[in-house]
Amino acid sequence: MASVKAITDESHFQSELANASTKLVVVDFTATWCGPCLRIAPIFNQLAAKYPRAVFLKVDVDQCQETAAAQGVSAMPTFIFYRNKIKIDRLQGSDPVGLENKIKQFYGTEESEDSEEAVVGHMDLLPFISKSECECLNESDDHPFANCLSSGGGYLESDCDEQLIISISFNQAVKIHSLKITAPVDKGPKAIRIFINQPRTLDFDRADSSTSVQDIEITPEDVGGSIVNLRYVKFQNVQNIQFYVKSNLGGGDVTRINHLVLIGSPISTTNMGDFKRVTGKKGESH
Repeated sequence: MASVKAITDESHFQSELANASTKLVVVDFTATWCGPCLRIAPIFNQLAAKYPRAVFLKVDVDQCQETAAAQGVSAMPTFIFYRNKIKIDRLQGSDPVGLENKIKQFYGTEESEDSEEAVVGHMDLLPFISKSECECLNESDDHPFANCLSSGGGYLESDCDEQLIISISFNQAVKIHSLKITAPVDKGPKAIRIFINQPRTLDFDRADSSTSVQDIEITPEDVGGSIVNLRYVKFQNVQNIQFYVKSNLGGGDVTRINHLVLIGSPISTTNMGDFKRVTGKKGESH
């Protein structure tokens, strides 16, 4: 059963963040003289037991003044959430329901936490995707693009022919390291042209004729969820990314993507988001 660890100093705090790696870290900045802190403390302990894959830390702001100051804590209790040493959200005040809701939001799945291999230093960028600003051309009404942003959420399928244009916008600038695509070997995407930071969604003619940032060819092995590396140096400041799926592996009229994962990291470390561990096969960590 998970328990709450009491932080002794700044070095201890940084060590715990580093050791947690891609796990969610929930930190309670508290004080012994703070009434609301004392009231929520037993609830914080209960949440630590309820969500064992997260790391729960308690920081006494009087004992650890350096840590409290470095994290911008000015009122107690303040709860700050981290993943991969990145501050992803905060909650101020004694609000048990709000606290648990944020833990649920950022907790992740058992599958992602239990996998053995990870792309070191990078995360699933799903929390940074502005879904309302995304667009997919030639998507099926019954199987739209939104389906492929999560596993088990259905799938994306093309409509009139095998081609798709997928336009994904982010709520802040990100670096994109690689992709993971899960799809049937007879319908998964094959030839993909990638564009970034376009003022508007490309049409098919422009996607054919414009200069891309990178062209990739997906293999049947890739659509099993392997890491597909991009030219990382070309994707260092991405506000939006567009994928022109030109053909599929089976050569038929229907392209299908079960799950599309963009792997990378935010340029800023102050934006809020839920980060999921990104997994791959041995030898794919960078």
